[in-house]
Amino acid sequence: MRPVSATIHLAALRHNLAFAKSKAPQSKVMAVIKANGYGHGLLRVAEGLRTAEGFAVLGMDEAVALRQAGFQQALLLLEGLFCADEAMLAAQHELTPVVHNFQQIEMLENAALPKALDIFLKLNTGMNRLGFTAADFAEAYKRLSQCRNVAGITLMTHFATADEAQGVAAPLALFRQMTAGLSQPKSLANSAALLRYPETHADWVRPGIMLYGATPVSGIPAASFGLRPAMSLTSEIIAVQNLEVGESVGYGMRFIATQKTRVGVAACGYADGYPRLCPTGTPVLVDGVRTRTLGRVSMDMLTVDLTALAGAGFGSEVTLWGRAANGVVQDIDEVAQAAGTVGYELMCALAPRVPVVVQD
Repeated sequence: MRPVSATIHLAALRHNLAFAKSKAPQSKVMAVIKANGYGHGLLRVAEGLRTAEGFAVLGMDEAVALRQAGFQQALLLLEGLFCADEAMLAAQHELTPVVHNFQQIEMLENAALPKALDIFLKLNTGMNRLGFTAADFAEAYKRLSQCRNVAGITLMTHFATADEAQGVAAPLALFRQMTAGLSQPKSLANSAALLRYPETHADWVRPGIMLYGATPVSGIPAASFGLRPAMSLTSEIIAVQNLEVGESVGYGMRFIATQKTRVGVAACGYADGYPRLCPTGTPVLVDGVRTRTLGRVSMDMLTVDLTALAGAGFGSEVTLWGRAANGVVQDIDEVAQAAGTVGYELMCALAPRVPVVVQD
């Protein structure tokens, strides 16, 4: 069997959730598990995060799958209802839609539901994707407050720059201004705000990327926050080549040896989800020792530098990201940075052909 595989570490998920709770002890946790649990597997992640008070997902199919699997937590639909028919499904499965436009309010006003829904009312404080503007917020709140199909309202926003130097001061001030005098529960903090701005914690926090052990703040390693990787992508060396000075490896001759170089060929490529854009020098672990990739990543293979690793060879463990067998961690965010992207994308891009092992 081809040796590449991904391991999902449930203990790391539990650790990261406990850490989130310790940072916001007065808040309930709405764990964000959209995008198939950030590539880790929706139900696997839900099991690892079972002690969260709620789960946030993108669509109805994810929410229904969680209910059918027996999860009783609050389930938040982050983009709300996409059509009027979904209001009935939301009522039947006791789901909580985000309401961010007047068309969704009309869906709720016109529905004949067996049970009123709890909803999250979203205020746009500068992200400018979803949510009511300050000019429309009062009308939206009034209509939802009077809607027979709305049982309870939680007020929410989403910060555009919680992970940036400018922080959350301006959007937080706007949120406080628009919700002044309203006693409803509130939800503001994503991962970066949860870690950096305690004043945003409110009634619900919504951690996402931090639960999976990657950093929510560019330039600050996840380990410095005390987070542990929940996914490890590993393979093995399946061949060894010895290059003389002037010889190259891989497509396009992107690496040419300037000294005698021992090259290991690892069974992992961009068809497995490892980014093709990673250049020579991208960090990788072989037998738990840090080295670098060489040349261009191909569909099924990549090459690594074994020159300084005399004991490494055929069958040696290769850790593309996550935790090696000896406990050393290769930070997924380092790999993402080399590829010009973020850890989120690498997690979500894990290919279906990669076998997944669940480890407690």
